[in-house]
Amino acid sequence: MQAVVFRQVGGPEVLEWAQIETPDAGPGEVRVRVRAAGVQPIDCAVRAGFTPAWRKPELPAVPGNEFAGVVDQVGAGVTGFVVGDEVLGFGFMNAAAEFIAVPADQVTAKPAGMPWEVAGGFSGAAQTAHIALDQLRPTHGETLLVHGAAGAVGAVAVQLARSSGARVVGTASAANQDYLRSLGAVPVVYGAHLSDQLRTLLPEGADAVLDGAGGAALTLSLALCADRSRILTLTEHARAADLGIRTTPNLRSAARLATLAARYATGDLRFPVRRTYPMDRAADAHREVATGHGRGKVVLVA
Repeated sequence: MQAVVFRQVGGPEVLEWAQIETPDAGPGEVRVRVRAAGVQPIDCAVRAGFTPAWRKPELPAVPGNEFAGVVDQVGAGVTGFVVGDEVLGFGFMNAAAEFIAVPADQVTAKPAGMPWEVAGGFSGAAQTAHIALDQLRPTHGETLLVHGAAGAVGAVAVQLARSSGARVVGTASAANQDYLRSLGAVPVVYGAHLSDQLRTLLPEGADAVLDGAGGAALTLSLALCADRSRILTLTEHARAADLGIRTTPNLRSAARLATLAARYATGDLRFPVRRTYPMDRAADAHREVATGHGRGKVVLVA
């Protein structure tokens, strides 16, 4: 099969569209012909040499940990899936390829009305936001501050928090202020005057903070939220323990993904895709994600 491969760590230029061995579905697994695969900041970090705490990737490696496609092989002992089922799912690496084999408990049925590009980029952002809010637990009447609120994770978090009755203040670029209003957030332009704006909007501080920006935004958040157990960073993992703040635990599941996909299917959850790239232009997709700017998800499509 063809896959996006990196044989050494480095910049986006190390990615190549190359031929590798096609995986087979082992016991308890399904093999999926991939129609779309999301690109996340963690993919860029691993490609550049970052080693996740839960597993060290072996080179040569195929990036990508979320995908959507059609089941084309079912391993021994698998029930609930048959060849031809349309699914979306997650794993560790290997998604940016023509085929991926994963445990059957890491996929769920794709809603009929969910476009392939949405399904391919949905799992990582939607589950990360849902897990983060499970940790922070904003409730009715509380204020959640979201940094990077126009990104894929941030936008889902805004919607989920609003549905729980929380007030959400979201930081984003000037171009995304109206977008955040449409999601139900109070928008704030990040930049030189962010501290003054937030202190005016939040004279008593925030009850919880979801940090998708890091750096100065996280430092400011420490002063705005008195309870550090209710600050969660998506970016500053190395600082989290010393600061006494949270990161997202690895609690992804097919059940969680199915619940979120059902909310998308009913129109309760919006999920914009910023741009799609063909698989053989994965380097360009990584470059765009690495800018840290933009609304919605970048997705590779077959």
